[in-house]
Amino acid sequence: MRAYRMTAWGAAPEPCDVAEPVPGPGQVLVRVAGCGLCRSDLTMRRMPPEAGERLGWRMPFTLGHETAGWLPDGTPVALVSPASCGSCRLCVRGRDNACPGGRTGRGYGRDGGLAEYVVADRRSVLPLGGLDPRHAGPLTDAGATAYHAVRRARPHLAPGGTAVVLGAGGLGAFAVQFLRILTAARVVAVDVSAERRAYAASVGAHETAEAPAGRADAVLDFVGTDETIAAGIAAVRPGGAYGLIGSAGGRLARPWFGTLPADGEVFTFQGSSIADAQEVLALAAAGLLVNQVQEFAFAEVTEAYRKLAAGTLSGRAVVLL
Repeated sequence: MRAYRMTAWGAAPEPCDVAEPVPGPGQVLVRVAGCGLCRSDLTMRRMPPEAGERLGWRMPFTLGHETAGWLPDGTPVALVSPASCGSCRLCVRGRDNACPGGRTGRGYGRDGGLAEYVVADRRSVLPLGGLDPRHAGPLTDAGATAYHAVRRARPHLAPGGTAVVLGAGGLGAFAVQFLRILTAARVVAVDVSAERRAYAASVGAHETAEAPAGRADAVLDFVGTDETIAAGIAAVRPGGAYGLIGSAGGRLARPWFGTLPADGEVFTFQGSSIADAQEVLALAAAGLLVNQVQEFAFAEVTEAYRKLAAGTLSGRAVVLL
């Protein structure tokens, strides 16, 4: 079958022909309909071998962690993006996004969904109902991660408060929508791109800007550079929250005293829980979400990644299998 794989540390991924996977105990085989591309896929290309080995990653592996398709009986399903064991103290408390076993998973260290078929644990398989499996993959990662961020910030957002979203790309645009659905806060989308600002306004942002101004009850940073971290924390009013979701590699400058919001909260995380993905799919099924995607054929995967890296996509890139 066709698959798009990382074949060596530091090398660009490439299309390959591999054997169809065979599900093991507790697993199911999924015929892939569509797989979304993520900026973290680009980061994997630059990962040094020692970092991958510390995470337990095995080379080669197939990319793709935003996956949806069909079970053998034709049932449309989406696959939860982060990996988790299901039995540790965090998983049983519903915090599976923080599972220590989540450092390696489908599409990051193990074979993912940029292939005609993929295997998945039964607990990570979510029914799609009437949603299109060709386009549902991004809901499980970009959508669910943004949803998790908004849920974390929601206690700080009383009616009439202000929420700032830094970076109005794939995740940020979802966050704008979740803030409008789950809160009565004024939502400000900040991005240097006029096109992304316009899109954020079209999906519900009350205001847009090129840089944060004033003070907010919550700032969600979907970029994560030194500049956005500094600007985002400076924009949080006392008692507010700053959430770092973007993975651009920025750092929080010291000294922390006098820098962090007084009596506030600073949090960071990667990924989302199974419950987050279930709720995002439910919101999409109810017609409450705009999931903007740009379709690519499998033969166009390399070009899709090039556009992702250049920031020229008009939506979340989805490769149709």
